Amino acid sequence: MPEHSSDPYHVPDRRLPAYLQLRDVLASRIASGEWGPNVALPSENQLTSETGLSVGTVRKAIQTLVDEGLLERRQGAGTFLRKRAFNVSLFRFFAMQTGDGVPIIPQSRFLGRAVVAAPETVGKILGTQDCIRIDRLRSRSDEVLLFEEIWLPRERFQGMETLPEAEAGPLLYPLYLEKFNVFIANAVDDVSFTRASPEVAARLGIAPGEPAAVIERTAFTVDGAAVEWRIAYGSAQKFRYRSRLG
Repeated sequence: MPEHSSDPYHVPDRRLPAYLQLRDVLASRIASGEWGPNVALPSENQLTSETGLSVGTVRKAIQTLVDEGLLERRQGAGTFLRKRAFNVSLFRFFAMQTGDGVPIIPQSRFLGRAVVAAPETVGKILGTQDCIRIDRLRSRSDEVLLFEEIWLPRERFQGMETLPEAEAGPLLYPLYLEKFNVFIANAVDDVSFTRASPEVAARLGIAPGEPAAVIERTAFTVDGAAVEWRIAYGSAQKFRYRSRLG
C-alpha cells in the first residue's frame, strides 16, 4: 500500500497484505466517526483512486469488513455502517421471540440519568470515572423484563444525560451512532445468577431474594475502546439459553 501524507492512510504494519492494511485504515476511519449513519462510504473506484490500490484489493478489504459485521452493502445505494442490534441480543437469554423466532424489541423507559463518578471497577473498564449513569427498565406491555444500569464515559457522550427520552428510542446503539458518532463494533456478555436485592426485586416486581439472572456487558468501538458497561437483571424464571453449533 503506497505512502500518503494524510494520517488516514498511515498504516504502521507493512507486513500485512495490502487488503488488510486498507481494512485497518477503513476501520480506523470508522472509529473516528468519519462516516455517520446513512452516509455511504467512498465507492470502490474512489478508494482505488485515493489509495493507488487495485479494484480487487479494495473490494477484498471492504468485503472483509462486511464479513466482520462492520459494514453492509445496500443494493443500488452503496456501502454503509451496519447498525448494530446488540440491545436486542440481550433478549436471547429470555423468551422474547415471535412464533417464527424473530426477536421482539421491548419498550424502554429511563428511570434516571446523571453525571456521577463511576465505581472503581467500572472506571477501570471505561478508562475514566467521569461517567454518565443511566437506569432503565425494559418491558413488554405491563411486564417488566429487565432492569439495566448503564455507564458511559462522559467525554464520549456529552449531553446524553439531558437528551429528551423521545429521541432515544428502544435501542441505544443506533442512538450512540446518530447522536454521538460512537459506533459499537462488538460486545462481550458475561452471564451469572444471584439473589435479587431489594432494589432489583422492586424494579422487576419479584420478591427480594428470588433468583435473578445477571448479564454484564462491555461494548467496544472498532479500535477496541470500551465505551459502555452495563449490568442487566432479569427474573431467573424467565431465563433461557439457546446456542446453535455447526
